[in-house]
Amino acid sequence: MAHRTQRHRTQAHRTQAHRTWTRPAPTHRLRGPVTTRTGALLAAALLAALAGCGSGDPGDGAAPVKKAAAPAVPKPAAAPAGLPGMPPVLDPKDIYAADRPDRLSPVVKNFPSRVYVPNTNSNTVSVIDPATYQVVETIPVGNQPQHVVPSWDLKTLWVNNNRGHTLTPIDPATGVAGKPVEVHDPYNLYFTPNGKYAIVMASLDRELVFRDPHTMERRKTVPVSCYGVNHADFSADGRYFVVSCEFSGELLKVDTEKMEVIGQQKLPFEGAMPQDVKISPDGKTFYIADMMAHGVWVLDGEKFTTPTLMPTGKGAHGLYISRDSREMYIPNRGEGSVSVFDFEKNGLTKKWRLPDGGSPDMGGVSADGKVLWLSGRYDSEVYAIDTASGKQLARIPVGGGPHGLAVYPQPGRYSLGHTGVFR
Repeated sequence: MAHRTQRHRTQAHRTQAHRTWTRPAPTHRLRGPVTTRTGALLAAALLAALAGCGSGDPGDGAAPVKKAAAPAVPKPAAAPAGLPGMPPVLDPKDIYAADRPDRLSPVVKNFPSRVYVPNTNSNTVSVIDPATYQVVETIPVGNQPQHVVPSWDLKTLWVNNNRGHTLTPIDPATGVAGKPVEVHDPYNLYFTPNGKYAIVMASLDRELVFRDPHTMERRKTVPVSCYGVNHADFSADGRYFVVSCEFSGELLKVDTEKMEVIGQQKLPFEGAMPQDVKISPDGKTFYIADMMAHGVWVLDGEKFTTPTLMPTGKGAHGLYISRDSREMYIPNRGEGSVSVFDFEKNGLTKKWRLPDGGSPDMGGVSADGKVLWLSGRYDSEVYAIDTASGKQLARIPVGGGPHGLAVYPQPGRYSLGHTGVFR
């Protein structure tokens, strides 16, 4: 994104225990004479009633007997009512519950494990075998590929050829590229949680374009007043999503079903350049990396009020959730480091530095959760990092300007897009 930063930057535009004694209930009047037997029965009944109540008169000094309350039965937390057609949330406390280590969908379980790296300056995709850390294939694609995006149904990888105005499909079962599909300005690509639409982030066109998720035919175009729409993530119920606008330092809130912008705000930092967007496992908070504010914005998505900044490191860029949903990895591209955020502690707990520096950018986590893969945007390389220790496992040479790499396959039932956001 840096190669477009200054050239396209422009001015920004613009939420009883009650007492046991009670009044006796009225009794039916007896008909007929009261016999000795009848009187005895009535007396016995009266004595039994008095014994059960403990006292027939609340003023006689005896404490009334309180009826034990039934123990409260906690109701299980209900999953939020989702966007119509969206697969039900597995765990309302963790929207990433389907992303546990090696929990691969039947759709992808037989796909070979690969890392697909779009080389923006070389117009190619480098394919890495993660078992050997070697490039096993180089696929020619269109002009300026930015991201490799798994489709909602997990069956296709779409290469976003931004300046070539095409999407190149790759079959992850075979690694073979198909015929490019004409799509104007496809900087990034997302999918609605119900799989109904693909959403093209047309950055320079200043549009959100809703398309058929298979044919990519245009369904609705939503013009925006901000500049540089590029990344997004969806609410837990899928009913809205938050979009970052890189060049004007703004955020959008978009109604998914209505396909309308329902909120917009300017970030409170001069020169802000928001990048990746990710929602917390509990679905309550959005995080937005900012490469110029050198940190991550913390946003209440429902209220969409002004977010607060959490400093992480120079050039904060991507956001990736660990397989156990406990941590979030934040690559700081400008200083060659990765900050680690702990959700339970609500704070940063570690910082890993690449031993020889670098420019860690976009990427993803391996299916088993043990390796964080990141592109080295300015260094024509890819980094493999041990998620247990932060140790660099490999630096792999690739083409020029590697950007939004995709680790595939990954666990999850469906893809929301980008380099692999699964639920």
